[in-house]
Amino acid sequence: MRLWQEFYKGLLKENPILVLALGLCPTLAVSTSLKNALGMGLSATFVLISSNVLISLVKSFIPSRVRIPSYIVIIATFVTIVELVMEAYFPALYKQLGIFVPLIVVNCIILGRAEAFASRRGVVESFLDGLGMGIGFTLTLSVIGLVREVLGAGKIWGYPVSLDFVPVLMFALPPGALLVLGLLLILKQVGDRR
Repeated sequence: MRLWQEFYKGLLKENPILVLALGLCPTLAVSTSLKNALGMGLSATFVLISSNVLISLVKSFIPSRVRIPSYIVIIATFVTIVELVMEAYFPALYKQLGIFVPLIVVNCIILGRAEAFASRRGVVESFLDGLGMGIGFTLTLSVIGLVREVLGAGKIWGYPVSLDFVPVLMFALPPGALLVLGLLLILKQVGDRR
């Protein structure tokens, strides 16, 4: 039961975006479409799971004074893997996400989970924590991307929603991301109170 809680908390209870307010820079910058949101979310999830597991495995070998730099090197290794795979197999998405792919290295969700969780827990717990946090991040990012793409461009995954739909430009711009995020935060608060 405890292992299930490690996974579940990342979905709602400690959702990185909606509760912890972490990773807001890529959330607001790349969530212009569902495709971008899924690409960033899945990339961050891979890095989060992989770095959590590796840090959990090697935590006892890392001296405390070089702990954070060691975590950053581990995270950077997995980000480099994501970057190379994305550039080779998904070049359009890689180009669209731009600088935000290498910036996963300093994403506070990933570094925070490495420091606060993986460095203190076992491999299975760290894996489930990374999976839950990654899925929570990806789902929230995807909802924001979907709403912004539908309202801001009148499309879903690049296909028109309706022939007579008039897009609202604001949702394609950064203020639209803040508005959608604010509405999701309100819905989360209302849901928590019920």
